[in-house]
Amino acid sequence: MANIYDVAKLAGVSPKTVSRVLNGDAPVAEKTRKAVNEAMSELEYIPSSAARSIKSQKSGLIGLITGAISTKTDQLTHAGLPEINLVQGAQAVFENAGKTLLISDTGGNSERVPHLIRTFRQHRVEGLLYVADHHKQIDIATNTDSMNVVLVNCLDEKGTPAVVPDDENGQLALTRKVVAAGHKNIAYLTLSPTQIATKLRLDGFKTALAEAGIAYDPSLVIPVDLFGSQGEHQLIWDALDKFLRRDTPPTAICCGNDRLAMAVYGILRDRGVSVPDQISVVGYDDHKLVSETLYPALTTAELPYAAMGARAAHLLLNLISNTQTPDFETPILVNGQVVERGSLQAPAQNAQVYNLNGRIRP
Repeated sequence: MANIYDVAKLAGVSPKTVSRVLNGDAPVAEKTRKAVNEAMSELEYIPSSAARSIKSQKSGLIGLITGAISTKTDQLTHAGLPEINLVQGAQAVFENAGKTLLISDTGGNSERVPHLIRTFRQHRVEGLLYVADHHKQIDIATNTDSMNVVLVNCLDEKGTPAVVPDDENGQLALTRKVVAAGHKNIAYLTLSPTQIATKLRLDGFKTALAEAGIAYDPSLVIPVDLFGSQGEHQLIWDALDKFLRRDTPPTAICCGNDRLAMAVYGILRDRGVSVPDQISVVGYDDHKLVSETLYPALTTAELPYAAMGARAAHLLLNLISNTQTPDFETPILVNGQVVERGSLQAPAQNAQVYNLNGRIRP
């Protein structure tokens, strides 16, 4: 394998001149530069990126820790969307910036994170993205103060730069659409109360009702999310039963994510209730495996994972180049759009709602 001395000998220059051509850190005559490049091409010389990174203190490498690789892309997680969407958004930005992304997967085991961070340090990465599977609080049990780190879909108590979804405004915009369609009696099947997103989205839901002069009714808000595990379907069935037994059943149901909305479609269909002719249904996430394949297609709020990944990548690059304003606010909130489809329409006048046995309520 050819080395820098072989290139210098063939080009008729000193090894130092070859180094100058490679690093571009000193003026070199165009004739000399051409001779060196031709010699490297003829000898198929490949410069050592490791040696050059030691000299420049820039490896061109970015580390990313995720669980996306070990999670099936078609699996409906409690987040509603796979982490790979976040990774893809970041990858596009790093590729455009000429950076190489090194991805390590946790395999679903958070105890591996400190080891992965140490490994990235050994490879002299310029910065690190930590991607979480859903909006949550984390504590990385490793000192990252000397690294450029950006958290994605999560935040910590240390104030590490973070990019998270704007859950409150997402639900606010979605509920405004439901109200604008003419609905005043709106139910809400929420995610687990333990999730950060649940409180934020409920705040957005309440704000939209207040704007429209609609009184908030806590009996129309029921948590049903068990992360897709056994018992969740029964919780949803029980909640819908309570709604439909009311003297005035809701004309629209907001769901904490698209997976819950899919279950609502099935249960309402079994009860003989038509979507959206009798009850409109909206979701959250815009998980296209669900939202575009349901019939009617699901109106939902976008969980902007790709945009979040891209925003986090830009932020990390700015931190690496020292162009990011030191006092920027964290976490950075990224908002998605409301995607309107066929599951939302104006409430029908004198709509018939069916009881448990499929008979029309008197």
